This record gives sequence, C-alpha cells and structure tokens, in this order.
Amino acid sequence: MHNKIYIPYLFLSPALAALLIFFFLPVAAAVLISFTDFDIYSLGNLDRARFVLFGNYVRLLQDPLFWKALLNTVYFVVVGGPLTIMVALFSAIALNSKMLKFRNWFRLAFFMPVVTTLVAVAVVWRYLYHPRFGIINYALSFFGVQPVDWLGDPTWAMPSLILLAVWKNFGYHMMIFLAGLQAIPDQLYEAARIDGAGWWRQFMHVTLPQLAPTTFFVTIIIMIGYFQFFAEPYVMTQGGPLNSTLSVVLYLYQQGFRWWQMGYASAIAFVLFFIVFIGAMIQMAIRKRQEQ
Repeated sequence: MHNKIYIPYLFLSPALAALLIFFFLPVAAAVLISFTDFDIYSLGNLDRARFVLFGNYVRLLQDPLFWKALLNTVYFVVVGGPLTIMVALFSAIALNSKMLKFRNWFRLAFFMPVVTTLVAVAVVWRYLYHPRFGIINYALSFFGVQPVDWLGDPTWAMPSLILLAVWKNFGYHMMIFLAGLQAIPDQLYEAARIDGAGWWRQFMHVTLPQLAPTTFFVTIIIMIGYFQFFAEPYVMTQGGPLNSTLSVVLYLYQQGFRWWQMGYASAIAFVLFFIVFIGAMIQMAIRKRQEQ
C-alpha cells in the first residue's frame, strides 16, 4: 500500500528531471551570473568572474539605451497588443457566422501566417515595405502619397513592425476566440433576440461577458509574448534606424552574444521578467475585482 504512494512520482520523475536540468538549474545559474561581471574571458576561466552584487542592476538603471529599448517595447505592447486582440476577435466572430461560406478555408488562410517561418515572412514584407518597388507605396501613389521609407524612417519603423506582428500572430488568438464563441449557449442569443436586442446589444451584453475569461487569457498570452519582442526587429531592422525598433530582448541579445557581457545581459533578463510578472499580476487583480 505504501509503495503505491510513490507510483505517481515515478511517472512524473522524467518530466521533473527535465525541468530541473533544462529550466531550474539554468535559471539559478543566470541569477548567479547577474551578480557578476561574467564575460567572454570568464568562459575560459571562471576565476576571472567577479561578484559585483547589484552593480549590473545599477548600471542598467543608468543606461539610456536600456530605457530606450524598454520604451520601444512598451510602445509595441500597448499598441500591438490591443490591435491584435481586436483583429483576432472580429475575425473569430466573422468565421463563427453561419452565413459565411468556405469557413474552413478562411480559418486555414488566417492561421497560415502563424505556422510560417518568420524569416520567409520577413523577406516578403521587406518587399512590401520597399520604398521604391513595394506594393504598399505603389498603392498609396494612387492617392497622391509620396513614397515612404517604412523601415528606414524612425517614425514609421515601429508601426511597420507592429503591422507585421499583428498579421503574423492574430490567427492563433483568433482560434482561441473561436473556441470561446462556440462554447456560448445559443439560448442566450435567442433570449436576447426575443427581448428585441440587435446585433450590437447581443455583442455587448452576451458575447463580450461570456468571452471575458477567454479575453483575459488571450491578453495575458499576448502581453507576455509581445514583451519578448525580438524576432521582428532582429530580422527586419536590427534595432534601427536610430534604435527606434530596439527592444529589450534584442538589447539583451546584443549585450550577451555580441559583446559577451553575460552578467549584464542576465540582469536585463531578470528586470524584464519582473516587469512582465508585475504586469500579469495587475491584470489578474483587475480581473478578480471585475468578477467580484
């Protein structure tokens, strides 16, 4: 009887061992490294690494480039996050409509960017954004708009990456909203129609309240993912022009793998972790208050 108590732990042990080796130990090592000046010389000889305690964190708070990267990342999250949610939600509502034909084909088309390699997507979008031969500038020329250097102008570079990120990611969240919509009982809509509610009132008083848990989940996922904004600027702009698309994770990558300042890069990583953690806790507190 007592031996049966350990059977679940026996089955869990491979997964727990993998988590310990590939997650908890690296995180603990990164915490330790963040309190040192670990660099490329320390890779060959650990004795060269010196404890600087909170020196990396103090340096980070005094680093104007870090604050620039953080501001860019917050801009990306605040603008791109709600835009992605709105596009995903209204796409899910359209695909959930029984009047729409070929719904399965539209779902496939909207979901395809999610599973497409970002490098391939970036090549196509670079042509779309080309200042002389891009389709976007060609279309705007019919309205008398002069060509815009979308990726070379600091004003337009970040909005261009936001548009790319929304197009690339909304399909995944659309499928989550679609699952949430299909879980709403039809009786609620029938009762609303009997009471004389039109489409807009049904959307505001039936759809949105019933989708609140789904919307909360999608919001958290998007916030966490968009704070880790890296691939788009790395592939498209390398953080330029004039650091207008430099994100915190890209700056972390540059410090850690270009300049080999591993200690400083680890400090940046944990500051970003606490920012995301605090943001998630705030959203959970707001959600809990709304439920009460």
